[in-house]
Amino acid sequence: MATSTRPTPAPAGTAPRAGVGPRRGAEPGRRMLLGASFLVLVGSFMPWIDTPLGTVLGAQGAGLWTFYTCMLGFAGVMVPARRLAAAQAALLGAVAVVLPLWQVVHLLGLVGTAGWIPGPGLVLVVGGGVLAGVSAVRLFRGPPA
Repeated sequence: MATSTRPTPAPAGTAPRAGVGPRRGAEPGRRMLLGASFLVLVGSFMPWIDTPLGTVLGAQGAGLWTFYTCMLGFAGVMVPARRLAAAQAALLGAVAVVLPLWQVVHLLGLVGTAGWIPGPGLVLVVGGGVLAGVSAVRLFRGPPA
């Protein structure tokens, strides 16, 4: 019985290409920033405040600003510079947390707690803002050693 000394060929499509290094995994926080941007995108157009007289949509007020910053968050997912992506995620997190909370505090000052409840859009935007803040920290710290 003779054994073959020929090397087995690599599967198709796995041969190294000239000038291209090995693929590296996604940096920590990029997928989280994508999810946060999506949460803010959806929440920006949903009802922010439910009252007996009707609902107040986010797009009728501060939801437009959170929508604009969620586009900045999507850009942060695609930008190759990690520090710039972290800055974009931090800006998204700050706007998506501060604006809805300001609206709630303002509404509490106007009418108190009677007759309204926070809508699902408000909750989604604040949750997306917190998630964007966590992804900003992860992007700023970089990959684990």
